[in-house]
Amino acid sequence: MRNTNTETKMSYLRTFLPWIVFAVLPSGSWQWGALAALVVAIAVIGQQVRAGTGLDALIIELGSAVFFAVLTVIAFADPHSGVHDYSAALSSGTLAVIAGVSLAVGKPFTLGIAKRTTPREMWGLKPFIRTNVVITAAWTTAFALTAVVLAFVAQAGNAHSTTATLIQVAGFVVPMVFTVRYVAHVQAKAGQAAR
Repeated sequence: MRNTNTETKMSYLRTFLPWIVFAVLPSGSWQWGALAALVVAIAVIGQQVRAGTGLDALIIELGSAVFFAVLTVIAFADPHSGVHDYSAALSSGTLAVIAGVSLAVGKPFTLGIAKRTTPREMWGLKPFIRTNVVITAAWTTAFALTAVVLAFVAQAGNAHSTTATLIQVAGFVVPMVFTVRYVAHVQAKAGQAAR
């Protein structure tokens, strides 16, 4: 598994770019944020398909496009919808479901990301698959916890606060740091075993 930290970070950044766009745009314009995220999701999918990435490696991207398509319709149909206050929690919850389902069906979403920077001969090896199961489980857990915390924050009337934004950021940063460190640990261990 020759992923470099930079390659890994860039792959995850690209994968989650629609969610980042939605999180950082002003919440008062949530319908435009949802539309911008949808456009970014479609652009990322198009760019990746043109680059030869199979749809099986675009699980999060495809789920993102569906989520933001639905959210855009809701947001433009009723800009004052109660969904607005819970949109951050719903975003993290949706990611948790996508990631969890990918685990349940034996196709951890991180496999597709890891395959972009890992030699083909490693794809079927048990350590590679096990590493991605662990990483996907970490992301799933982070998304689920983030969704729950954001739902409580929204319920308390602070859905669009700095606290909510920091929680969202932590929901991506913590599993990203875990991913980079875990991959480095697995690679170091494999390097030692090869000696």
